[in-house]
Amino acid sequence: MQTWSLRRTLLTVLLGLTLALWVGSAAIVYVEARRESQELFDQSLTETGHLLLSLVAKEAREHGLTGPIDLPLRGQPNPHHYLLFKVRDAQQRVLYRNDAASDIALSRSAPDGLSWTTIAGQRWRLFSLWDPQRSLQLLVAEPTSHRDDISRGFFYRIALFGLLLVALATLAIWWSIHRVFRVLQASADEVSARTPDELADVRLAGAPDELHPLLLEINRLFGRVRHSRDNEQRFTADAAHELRTPLAAIKTNLQVLQRARSADEREEFIAALGASVERATRLVNQLLALARLDPQAQETALAPGDLAQLLAQQAAQWQALAAPYRLSLAVNVALAPCALHADSLQMLLRNLVENALRYTPAPGAVEISCGVEAGRSYLCVADTGPGIAEEWHERVFERFVRLVRLDGAQPPGSGLGLSIVRRIAERHGADIVLGAGLQGRGLAVTLVFPAA
Repeated sequence: MQTWSLRRTLLTVLLGLTLALWVGSAAIVYVEARRESQELFDQSLTETGHLLLSLVAKEAREHGLTGPIDLPLRGQPNPHHYLLFKVRDAQQRVLYRNDAASDIALSRSAPDGLSWTTIAGQRWRLFSLWDPQRSLQLLVAEPTSHRDDISRGFFYRIALFGLLLVALATLAIWWSIHRVFRVLQASADEVSARTPDELADVRLAGAPDELHPLLLEINRLFGRVRHSRDNEQRFTADAAHELRTPLAAIKTNLQVLQRARSADEREEFIAALGASVERATRLVNQLLALARLDPQAQETALAPGDLAQLLAQQAAQWQALAAPYRLSLAVNVALAPCALHADSLQMLLRNLVENALRYTPAPGAVEISCGVEAGRSYLCVADTGPGIAEEWHERVFERFVRLVRLDGAQPPGSGLGLSIVRRIAERHGADIVLGAGLQGRGLAVTLVFPAA
């Protein structure tokens, strides 16, 4: 399985974005600064040209110049680093020039204003200007080396400053990510240090807000595991206790069967042994069913269905089941659509019907019905038995709590039937209501399903 590092990914992304932003910003700043410097140089060159032309025009009017006058420059003349200018009259005679321009020809056909030219293989910025009478023409040129040197120096300063910022940003980003992941690692170490028997909640103190949802879900998982473990331990202890009685009865019946003195006694003990085995089998089946319905097990997938159809399919089976008890069993169905899981609802009905048949004395009646009331589908199993004392209505849904009838008797059973019913009802989101049964007596167990 391919793995990836969140730390390296964050470092790569953040540093890449930082570098990209810096390069983009530096490029924009450099381009804009170069453009501004070009405009300033052009403006300076233009102003210099106008000033030189006005001075030469005044000098020409006062002294009537007819020949070239060389104006020396300070230091060693260098045409590649100094401003060059020439002033010509209308006959293209040179009147003024600096000595650096004495041996360099400036184009006579230069257009008015700013333009570019090449002198001695180097690019120059040229400014041409005529006086109002068009009797004097000024040509002034400046090498681009001035501008390039300034732009290059500016670029180096930007690059140096940017590299320093990138280095500082790298350290800041690395420290921030390292600090955040140190908190994550502390939480991970706390979880990994837990043993199977240590399921206390993970501490939220000191963890960032973004990590709280994950830690809360881990704590909820620990809570479910604790609850499941407690249920399993309690279930195992209760099951071992409950199984002890039918197993002891089986062992006792076998011992008595071995000492039977006649065929009649043997038949009697075999019947008692069969009853013990049947009780043990029923208890084991209910234990397995309850384990499958544990709240921590996989959720039951519900599908649209109709309770009436489910009852109609089982009606004949329940009639046959009620025959040995000498009870009348009626099935009254009406359209009752709801979301259901057929197999688990059949298990629920089997437990309710068997309880009603076993606890209802003959002659009596059991009625199974379904329908819709107040917009909600319901399923009801009612009988004419002794019912359940009202103070026991809540406790009868607990595991291994046997029914206590209104007459005070406690019939035999494992105490798991209604616990299974409650689990299945919870899976369907249904409410369970215990009330009076048929003819104002007995017990009615009603499941009210959520509205469709």
